[in-house]
Amino acid sequence: MPRLFTALEIPRNVAMSLSLLRGGLPGARWIDVENYHITLRFIGDVDGRTADEIVDRLDRIDRPEFQATLTGIGSFGSKKPHSIWAGVAPSPEMYALQAEIERICQRIGLPPDPRKFTPHVTLARLKNCRLDDVVHYLSGRGNFYTAPFTVSRFVLLSSKESVGGGPYLTEEVFPLQDVSYGHSHAADLEPVKGLL
Repeated sequence: MPRLFTALEIPRNVAMSLSLLRGGLPGARWIDVENYHITLRFIGDVDGRTADEIVDRLDRIDRPEFQATLTGIGSFGSKKPHSIWAGVAPSPEMYALQAEIERICQRIGLPPDPRKFTPHVTLARLKNCRLDDVVHYLSGRGNFYTAPFTVSRFVLLSSKESVGGGPYLTEEVFPLQDVSYGHSHAADLEPVKGLL
């Protein structure tokens, strides 16, 4: 069974902004633009029955869509950095959605996620990068931010366990409630057509 996790997708125009951060760091393995995402909950390898139960429960989540903004970049692994990430501005709706997914996973019998939820988009994985190079890379890009975007759904993704960083496959899509009733998301995409 492939590894499963729930995530938020990154719209194409925002992904293009992130892609401008690629390069300038020796030893970094940059994540492909189409694999950018915000992980909500890593589920891992589960059997088919458990996967079906997870999908059934996630399908019942009834939460409103919300706005998200990416802001700032940093690294994980203070003395020996292992990845570069873009941060996500705190959003009560995002934390509530993540907490509900966490409760569902625990009710099904999965162990609690040991890591505190820190919403981010992984941009690169680092192998043998010098700390000085990482500090230098980050210092020139600290004021990064994107325009807000609407999160209108979350997804269940799978990955092959051999390599972190994709390619990821969308297994299921779970829409969030449109809070403006009758408002079409196509209208949200109109202004960014030139960027696509």
